[in-house]
Amino acid sequence: MNVSLAKDLSVYQLVMGVQAPPKPLSLSPATLLSLVRAQIDLLIEQQIAATLWVKLPPDKIWQSELTRYQSSVGASSLIYTCQIEERGRTGAGGAVEAGEAEEAGEAGEENFTLSPSSPHYVPVYLPPDSQMRRENFLMVLSPQFCSLILAHRPLKKRKNQTLGKVNTNKNQPLLIITTVEGRVIQQVLNSIQQVIAPESSSILPASFICPTVPQPALMNQLLAKQLLRQDEINRQIITIRTNKLEQQNQELHNKELLKDEYLKNVCQELRIPLTHMKTALSLLNSPNLKPPQRQRYLQMLNTQCDQQNSLISGFLELVQLEQNLEGTTLELVRLSDIVPGVVSTYQPLAQEKGIMLAYTVPTELPSIWCVSGKLRQIVINLLHNSLKFTPNGGQVWVRARNQGDYVQLEFRDTGIGIAENEIPKIFDRFYRVRTAVTEDYGGAGLGLTIVQQLLLRCGGSISVKSKLSEGSSFTVQLPTVGNIPRAIATENEL
Repeated sequence: MNVSLAKDLSVYQLVMGVQAPPKPLSLSPATLLSLVRAQIDLLIEQQIAATLWVKLPPDKIWQSELTRYQSSVGASSLIYTCQIEERGRTGAGGAVEAGEAEEAGEAGEENFTLSPSSPHYVPVYLPPDSQMRRENFLMVLSPQFCSLILAHRPLKKRKNQTLGKVNTNKNQPLLIITTVEGRVIQQVLNSIQQVIAPESSSILPASFICPTVPQPALMNQLLAKQLLRQDEINRQIITIRTNKLEQQNQELHNKELLKDEYLKNVCQELRIPLTHMKTALSLLNSPNLKPPQRQRYLQMLNTQCDQQNSLISGFLELVQLEQNLEGTTLELVRLSDIVPGVVSTYQPLAQEKGIMLAYTVPTELPSIWCVSGKLRQIVINLLHNSLKFTPNGGQVWVRARNQGDYVQLEFRDTGIGIAENEIPKIFDRFYRVRTAVTEDYGGAGLGLTIVQQLLLRCGGSISVKSKLSEGSSFTVQLPTVGNIPRAIATENEL
């Protein structure tokens, strides 16, 4: 059996329309859950066979309460469940966000639902724009005991409201009404009876009258159960929030450890050039030093000064980047406007080493998203690496092509390559590839880290394939103009 309403109505407005209506209280969804559970506890303990008129969120912690009651009281109960019709499906759209209430739900709770085929389950279908969309309630109707628990989430306008749209703040409290006054519940019941279709349908016999007030013993038991349920839910919420705080504290502790390790690595990296410089200075003080040796030690000093300067500059750049990365803006740029200029800048260095340097960047490639002013830096860092690790007579190619929602930019070389076990480490701060050759390639070990951070910010990515003595291939994926990065989408939502 299905029931529908011939006319839309709001239970909240019906209650507030009675003479001397009960006062709504601003409470949380968790409090609403404790009230519902206490009510069901009382009905089960007293074995009160009642007709329930309900509209609760579809989440398991709410629906399991109805199942618990139905299974305990049995065939003598009847449950009318109001459901919002959502374009061919039902059961969605309660006014109560269950987030806080779910915190109070037990972890091992099964996903109980009432079966539509059950003779004790009567769905009441409401239109998608029903006034009840913002309401949840549990109305208990029996000759011994009647009660109503009602929650309403009011509309709350945002400060920056546009286009006439009204948005709600899901964190705002609910307006909750709980009453056992027969006059209030009877008036709500009568109003619902008048709009039920077909007219021959009826929730209760016409002779049914809500008791004016429940028996004092029932009220005492209900109050005790409400206190117990509220205390239980409060303890569960405190436990969950304590666990979350402990997890957050652990994460902060881990970040502090990472920071300490980072600073330790910085100090170690800065100490290495200083050690070499100190050695060179002590050797320069030797009275028997020959001119060629002096020249070699002076060159060592110069090289180590450059190395330390590179480390300090790279470190400061990375710190500044990490501090300001979230606040950076993205821009649309064409690879054909950047890559050729960078390649031409490095052509003299390639010719000096006898390296064949070439690029292929079609002008018809779509524009891509990148951190403002940083595409050039990405290209420089990757091209510089390819040339640095490619021996004399080698080859370096820069190629770009379209690939779905991305443009792929590849840097491929015939250099010394990277050992397979080192590939996962190359994006770590200060990590430099260990090679069997004696040549010191220098560098701060921060270039690839900076590239990866910039690409993550604009929704791109970088991957590498390499074999020792055969060369490496770094592949960058950059989102195109039609593929809005998540970073931009998030900014627009805010």
